[in-house]
Amino acid sequence: MTSVLPSSDPDLLAVIDRYRTCEFATLSKSGVPIAWPTVPLRRPDGTLLITTSIALPQKAYNVRRDGRVALLFSEPTASGLTGAPELLLQGTATCPDEVVTDIRAHADYWQRLHERQPANAMYSSNPLSRRLFDWYYMRLLITVTPSGWSARPPLPPGPATSTDAAPGGTAGEALGRLATFPSAVLGTRDPDGAPRLRRIRVTGPAGGALALSIREDDDDLVPGPASLLAHSHDDRLWSQRSTVVLGALARTGDGWTFQPQRIIGGLGDGGPLALVRMIRELRRTAQGYLERRSLPRPQIPFADLKEVKAGLRGAGTERRQETAGGPPSSP
Repeated sequence: MTSVLPSSDPDLLAVIDRYRTCEFATLSKSGVPIAWPTVPLRRPDGTLLITTSIALPQKAYNVRRDGRVALLFSEPTASGLTGAPELLLQGTATCPDEVVTDIRAHADYWQRLHERQPANAMYSSNPLSRRLFDWYYMRLLITVTPSGWSARPPLPPGPATSTDAAPGGTAGEALGRLATFPSAVLGTRDPDGAPRLRRIRVTGPAGGALALSIREDDDDLVPGPASLLAHSHDDRLWSQRSTVVLGALARTGDGWTFQPQRIIGGLGDGGPLALVRMIRELRRTAQGYLERRSLPRPQIPFADLKEVKAGLRGAGTERRQETAGGPPSSP
């Protein structure tokens, strides 16, 4: 892990700036490193801005309790980069307990979202959608200050995950979900307890656990609480799918296994009814966040949002909207 940031390396800066998402890991209350795909924005001072809606506040809660975080840039879809390195940033994060709706103050972030995910315009396209999805614009701001980085070649293509002789229960369900992705991101803890991320392959069952294919140079792995994140998106950051599995990493002979303990439902699960239930739950979570702080539901400055989108159209960068997909989990 290099102690200074790659501020002068154009290839590494291109990875940070052009990857549509990164995997962002925080530590849960029980100390499990959990990662979610999210959209970062690199600032001139070297920090990165990540935002999350108050309807999805867990990342913020984790950061406020333990500021150690990790970001992995390993998903190149729609970046225009080929053969770019896998880039890991580790550092600390802060997240004030302030609900931010000021679009103008963070226009650069909203411009990035609308440019890369133009379909999110549906959340503000008419009075009904603005009412249903107002929580999407109620943001908590997470500022990440990197303290070190490391880079290595991207994970090479490999065989599909085998589901033969799949175990039952949680392990079998996790294997079935993970097998629909070509690879996954393993979240572990360093010897000092900080979260660390690396892209790996789930090769198949290993008794009641899952067998992992991990690079030979990964000699700093520590057994213990761990997680797996598998996710994907299309060129317009839509049609998103994700699965998060919590469990434990163990050393077995010459290899590593992961024992799934809990699956956190991600995007792409279920049909229209599941989507309706998810929207209702998101609205309830947002309202609960406000009520616990005795805050009124804020009014969203949709006129400012319209101005941001108009600026993108004027620059010729806004793409046509898509109709598939669903509410994003992190962007």
